[in-house]
Amino acid sequence: NLFCFLNKITMAVFKQQQVENYYEIGEELGSGQFAIVKQCREKSSGRDFAAKFIKKSQSIASRRGVLREEIEREVNILQQIHHPNIVMLHDVFENKTDVVLILELVSGGELFDFLAEKESLSEEEATQFIKQILEGVHYLHTRNIAHFDLKPENIMLLDKNTPLPRIKLIDFGLAHKIAEGVEFKNIFGTPEFVAPEIVNYEPLGLEADMWSVGVITYILLSGASPFLGETKQDTLGNISAMNYEFDDEFFGHTSELAKNFIRQLLEKDTKKRLTIQDALNHPWIKVCYELVIVCLKKRQNPRRQVCHFSAPRECVYKVKNKKTKVHCPQMSTQGILL
Repeated sequence: NLFCFLNKITMAVFKQQQVENYYEIGEELGSGQFAIVKQCREKSSGRDFAAKFIKKSQSIASRRGVLREEIEREVNILQQIHHPNIVMLHDVFENKTDVVLILELVSGGELFDFLAEKESLSEEEATQFIKQILEGVHYLHTRNIAHFDLKPENIMLLDKNTPLPRIKLIDFGLAHKIAEGVEFKNIFGTPEFVAPEIVNYEPLGLEADMWSVGVITYILLSGASPFLGETKQDTLGNISAMNYEFDDEFFGHTSELAKNFIRQLLEKDTKKRLTIQDALNHPWIKVCYELVIVCLKKRQNPRRQVCHFSAPRECVYKVKNKKTKVHCPQMSTQGILL
């Protein structure tokens, strides 16, 4: 029937050939629980890429690897995406143990490592990165795709040695296409950045990404994490109870407009939370970003230094002392990635 025909058209094509026949595999760039990323060079063109080797789970019951259908979902989504602020998929190979994604090589490193090297950041400069993140998310959301794992580690720079480095969103392992009228629930993501509706096992949509953008913006402007607790359960409890504040220690020089932007993203009611279009139209984004562009044209530095970064992880994941302990009911954390 027509549905099956269309489904076959959109189904990911995995080449059942040895990736080494087409690419020279180089040094390891990074690794995760079930994936290793290595630099590679295409033999036919001499172009450099990143090869992501994803270990396949051999059965539904096995926890050693990723189910093929989940890898297919990631590949299907990546094949639909073509945007300057999102990593591009070039090719896909499969063998008995792995699926290998050949991806655009993003060599500028993580955004937050770049900021640690930079040491200080103005509020206006911060918006140049936030706006690019929003542009990438806007592209996804207009196609009803939710990333569901937006966090500093998944925000990379294409090349850090430019006046206005380009942001690239990576890792679509948890991404889903949100179908209208179909309820979707799951407990997944990185605890520090997940929305309350994930913690509380409520229906999920594009709004969850906007919450994550709020957390990222908070960290970008302060060097502190809004909900991070001593334990994973503390963190999830802080999120569910909306236990965060703008400490003077971290936000003493931050504008009210910036804090308003964060507040409207860290809104528990998904219907009141900023949409991606609302966020792009927020005056803090529009005014500050335009100032950065003017300064770059005049080769001037934006005026105000607001955040100081000391080390890639030391400042980004600083645990704030909470004045009250929040009780978090025991919950299943299956699927939560640490």
